[in-house]
Parts: sequence; C-alpha cells; structure tokens
Amino acid sequence: MTNTYSTEAQLLQNTPKEFPNAAVSQGRLKRSRNTITMAAQASADTITCSPLPIGHIFAFGILNASATLGSSTLAIGKSGSAAFYRAAATFTGAVATMFGLSPAADDEPATAEVTPIITIGAASLPGSGVLVVDFYYSQAS
Repeated sequence: MTNTYSTEAQLLQNTPKEFPNAAVSQGRLKRSRNTITMAAQASADTITCSPLPIGHIFAFGILNASATLGSSTLAIGKSGSAAFYRAAATFTGAVATMFGLSPAADDEPATAEVTPIITIGAASLPGSGVLVVDFYYSQAS
C-alpha cells in the first residue's frame, strides 16, 4: 500500500520541518459579501464586487438569490477573464449554490488586489429581488 502526501503535508515531513503558507494550510477563511439589488440589469452589463485583498487565495464562492433569475446567465470573473471564478450559467435561486473553477483556487497568493465582476448574459436580470454573491478566501496575515 502506498501513501501519498499532499504538497502541504509533505512540508511537515521534511527535516528540518517546514510549514506551508498560512494562507493555504491552517489559515483563517474570510468572506467578502456582495449584495446586489436586481433592477432588470441588461444582458452584457457588469456588476463590480468588493475587491479581494493582496495576498488572498480564493477558496470558493456562494450564490444566493431571493428570486429565480429565469433564463439570465451569470459569469463571475475579473478584469481580463470574465469567467475566471464561474463560467456563464443560469441560476435558479432555489438553493444556495457554490462556485469556483480550479484555476481560481490555485495555491499562490494574489500579488495585487483583485476586483471580481459579474457579467450578465442571455437575458436581463429580474426587475426586483436580491442577489447575494459571497467570495471566500484565505490570507496569511
């Protein structure tokens, strides 16, 4: 039987013992909440979210809404990559839904502040209701 260590656990096996970056292992999870009042924002419009700080490592996100978004799609990304965190897809709003693509959840701390954006596609958002987008990340400091 073979045992394989994760990259972070392997550091603890080294002599002398090394410790993984606290943003990756044993770090505190932080949340950036973004509450959006839906007002029939049009397809191709963007919504700017609160910035994520220098040194963060994205873990995952959660979408929640008070109303179904119908046939509208949401892509969640950043400048230069509109679908970095979530490819464009519909969201029914019936239950909270996690998102996060693997390239976004790499183990390198961000070297600059990142401002997430939401891009509306396929159809306009509803004329009323609330959309909540939470970004969870860890940080060494």
